[in-house]
Amino acid sequence: MSRNSAGDLLWLIRSGKARTRGDLQQLTGMARSTVGQRLDRLIKAGYLCEPGVDESTGGRPPTRLEFNDQHGVVLVGHLGATAARLAVLDLAGVPLAQEWAERHVADGPRPVLDWVAGRFESMLEQIGRSQAEVSGIGLGVPGPVEFEVGRVRQPPMMPGWDDYPIKEHLGERIEAPVLVDNDANLMALGEQVTHHRDCSALVLVKVSTGIGAGVMINGAVYRGIDGGAGDIGHFRLHGHDDARCLCGSYGCLAAVASGSALAARLSTMGVPTGSSRQLLAHINAGHPDACRLAREAGQVLGEVVAAMVCLVNPGVVVIAGDLAESNFVTGVREVLYRLALPRATRHLTVTTSRLGERAGIVGAHAMVVEAMYAPDEVDRRLQEVAT
Repeated sequence: MSRNSAGDLLWLIRSGKARTRGDLQQLTGMARSTVGQRLDRLIKAGYLCEPGVDESTGGRPPTRLEFNDQHGVVLVGHLGATAARLAVLDLAGVPLAQEWAERHVADGPRPVLDWVAGRFESMLEQIGRSQAEVSGIGLGVPGPVEFEVGRVRQPPMMPGWDDYPIKEHLGERIEAPVLVDNDANLMALGEQVTHHRDCSALVLVKVSTGIGAGVMINGAVYRGIDGGAGDIGHFRLHGHDDARCLCGSYGCLAAVASGSALAARLSTMGVPTGSSRQLLAHINAGHPDACRLAREAGQVLGEVVAAMVCLVNPGVVVIAGDLAESNFVTGVREVLYRLALPRATRHLTVTTSRLGERAGIVGAHAMVVEAMYAPDEVDRRLQEVAT
């Protein structure tokens, strides 16, 4: 907070550190007139509102300042391997419109992104909002993403998407900033900001058609050098040399323990199972082979998660995805606590996703709002208006 710009003042209010002009003066050390000038710019631009007065500590009650969560809307999408969830939310995260549909990411970037843009346009029309009100677009995809450029890099489950200009494609239809990240990263972010804000290290493991992980360190997504952090689905397992993965290698974790791998194995046992969701239905129905396969797969994943726990030392491990609410998780816990060092697990909580299928949407919203209302971005846009 060395600059104390208008964007910095907005951040203090958004983060709850300041509620009134007096609070801002005390925190920044700036004169009342300087604070007032910068707040006037924020109020005029629609970033702030003054909904009422705060509790008085003596004398005239101070006017309360609040972030204007009706200043814009955010378009978010969570693309899985076989399904997509889309939503329009206000800046506070309240859903204004949302949809779920079967949509195969393997259909390729052009048809999928055209469909996404079309559905966004339709939802905006339904709720009576214009594209000019869109603060940003957030999209999660089931593959490694180089975040700075918003492009997928060598994704096994996304044929045709490698280095495709996702941001530019969506931006041609909807004129707004576009942010793209791996779906597990966004799910981890969603769980963190909603239920685990005080946890300095969190790991989310998503098990659905494939397997991936999102890592949160000090409240921020850890992506690695070029977006490859958390790609545990392609960790090679000893003793599984006959399991061929979509990436072309053998023995990958995803080829052994993912929902699609288990569905294929169950099908060879005479129980037709076309997806991880169908596998879950068999598990919930108590099918003995489905339940056994899920628990064994959880034990395999537990070995990899144990290594992650010793490396990252998280306070929370969240299991998410289609298999999160099954005895798959029992298998994970069994092996994790047996293999990981007691020092690494004594303060560890292993839980399932509390947001469920909404985790990616919540995370995508948080990603966009934090980026579009960061101090530097707010100052840049205020400067554009001034000039």
